[in-house]
Amino acid sequence: MLTTPPKKMKQSTWPGRSDGSRFKSLPVKHQFHQSEFKSTSKFWSTSSSSRQIRSSDGDFSKLPFDVLTKIAASFTLPDLQAASLACKSWSEGLRPLREAMLFLKWGKRFKHGRGGVRPNLNKALESFLKGAARGSTLAMVDAGLLYWEIGDKDKAIALYEKAAKLGDRSGQCNLGLAYLQAEPSKRKEAAKWLFQASKSGHVRAQYQFALCLHQGSGVNCNLQEAARWYLKAAEGGYEGEQLKAVVYLELATRAGETAAAHVKNVILQQLSATSRDRVMNLADNWRALPSSR
Repeated sequence: MLTTPPKKMKQSTWPGRSDGSRFKSLPVKHQFHQSEFKSTSKFWSTSSSSRQIRSSDGDFSKLPFDVLTKIAASFTLPDLQAASLACKSWSEGLRPLREAMLFLKWGKRFKHGRGGVRPNLNKALESFLKGAARGSTLAMVDAGLLYWEIGDKDKAIALYEKAAKLGDRSGQCNLGLAYLQAEPSKRKEAAKWLFQASKSGHVRAQYQFALCLHQGSGVNCNLQEAARWYLKAAEGGYEGEQLKAVVYLELATRAGETAAAHVKNVILQQLSATSRDRVMNLADNWRALPSSR
């Protein structure tokens, strides 16, 4: 938790009375991940602003905008609001991202016909793109989804790439899936991005990365490693197709992942006797797909 700044810190860096709010500590429910700061450490002396930051300065006003963007590009609105309370320079620097949240909100309204507006995909896309232009990876991903839905896959992939490189898990997952579906020659790249998203806890990416390992798509076939990621995905709730999920968990058990057995049995209890028999039959007759490498 942030503490009261030392007296030697320049008072102008903190929100004044004219800002309409006092400095507040970050809420307990939000914790900045160490990875968010570690991944940006190299920017402190090599940012595009060419201004070095020394911890002894005690002046956040020198924080380069590209560092702020790198830290906060994938923040949700609550996280962004909390970060904006850190100091005056953060509040000012994060203004574009706060504006992006408004465009993101209106984009979702136009896309789904919420909040008293009629569905309008053109206006939804326009709003998402305005949010993306202000640096929000959330808006980049939503704009990419719309481009993908209307068949403009190149523009979708470009937005996914930008979001993925800024550390957005959904952007990384969608980029991996897009490569698998639209650019088969980039299966190794697809597996790489799916792995990045999987490490961050993205459940769908974990499932898809397990498939890559299972089928030898973009990576060497490794059933035991696939079993581990299937288990993580199943525990995380990616069980929309219970029958398919339990088949994979059965295969994972046979591959030596004993922990998968418990998850498999929980799901089996929810299936009919006919479905359980079908699961075992599918597992018995499963064969690995040929590698596309």
